[in-house]
Amino acid sequence: MITLASLANTGEKIINQFGIDYPLFIAQCINFAIVALAIWFFAFRKILSTIKDREKQIADSLKNADKIKLELEETEKKQSETLQEASIEAKKTVSIAQEQAKTIIESQKEEARKQAEDIIAKAKASTELERQRVLKDARDEIASLVVLATSKVLHRELGEDEKSRFAEAAAREINLSSENNHGF
Repeated sequence: MITLASLANTGEKIINQFGIDYPLFIAQCINFAIVALAIWFFAFRKILSTIKDREKQIADSLKNADKIKLELEETEKKQSETLQEASIEAKKTVSIAQEQAKTIIESQKEEARKQAEDIIAKAKASTELERQRVLKDARDEIASLVVLATSKVLHRELGEDEKSRFAEAAAREINLSSENNHGF
């Protein structure tokens, strides 16, 4: 109790020494409370509300940033997979193209070989026809020379029947000698 009395005594000394007037002090306390409440209701509440909204926005932004980061990682992973798939597809396409090119080259080689064989066969046939024609022309010419020579040797003009007989005989002789020479 002595302590309480000494505190009260110290409080009175301070009040007297500083010259505190109780009615003025209470009025100032009421004014302070009114000003504090006015600041609280009109300014500080709005400031606190704005701070809370900003904190919420920042938290949402951080959540969105994490979400975007995850989406970015997922997108990069998908992009990598897509690039790998595209690379595999490109390799398959190149392989198929190479196989098709080989097939086309082989078919073109085969076609060229067939064309070459056809050209050679046609050339042989053409050569054979030309040889046959030349031989026929030569036979006809020889037959006519035989008929002419015979008519000169006999010193008379041969009739159509005799001319055809001598021409046929000469043609048979030419055919026989031609077949023996060429192996026909």
